[in-house]
Amino acid sequence: MSIPPVPASREFKFTQQDFERVRKLVYDYAGIALNDSKHDMVYGRLAKRLRAHNMTTFNDYLALLEKGNEAEWEAFINSLTTNLTSFFREAHHFPVLAEHLKANKHVGVQTIWCSASSTGEEPYTLALTAIEALDSMRPPVKIIATDLDTSVLRTAQAGIYSPDKVDKLTPAQLQKYFSRLPDGQFEVKQEIKELITFRRVNLIDPVWPLRGPIDAIFCRNVMIYFDRATQLKILERYAPLMRPNGLLFVGHSENLYHAAHVFRLRGKTVYELVRK
Repeated sequence: MSIPPVPASREFKFTQQDFERVRKLVYDYAGIALNDSKHDMVYGRLAKRLRAHNMTTFNDYLALLEKGNEAEWEAFINSLTTNLTSFFREAHHFPVLAEHLKANKHVGVQTIWCSASSTGEEPYTLALTAIEALDSMRPPVKIIATDLDTSVLRTAQAGIYSPDKVDKLTPAQLQKYFSRLPDGQFEVKQEIKELITFRRVNLIDPVWPLRGPIDAIFCRNVMIYFDRATQLKILERYAPLMRPNGLLFVGHSENLYHAAHVFRLRGKTVYELVRK
């Protein structure tokens, strides 16, 4: 294992032992597997937490976490999670979802779980897709949007975005689905917000506050943060929640070959349940 060189300008000493403690804490709590390349990222993000507590050593900060300080655990996890998202990201998925929703109108209210909602662009894109697919501003769709990071959930619930965040939307979509605020930002309209329930969920918690049947699960660019054993446990827990013809959408760099007994590939990073 190669240990990254320590920059001379660092404010705090951050040893490999400190990094290993961080790695174990975040893995045990959230299942996130940090590789050695994240050494500098971890330092940069957690140095801010040391300053917030007027601490001078990582040993003192990690001891605070190990004592179970709940408020700091939340800040710790929020600091180490990465939230890269946009409206209509990986756009090939949304026509597939639209056709799935239209084909299953007979079931009544359909449920979509966005299991890594980040700052909200993805669940709001799901809502717009449902509205357009089912030709109603109040479609029979329920979207459950969850994330581990409480700070991004607050942003998502507010539904307010700067112009650069909505630049993938057409002028017609902006006019129909957003209100322009006096400061130039755009806020998602209330009837769209009402389609979505935001909740904090840790995917490795033994109990999830969700019930099936779920018609589609979006779990995109999430599995890359877990080791294979954790991935498999999560995937095996998804399956019983899903409607028999439900779909699972994953990120462009992810595949589920190690869960072939549960999911089979239907199309480009879209999976369906293996029928028993």
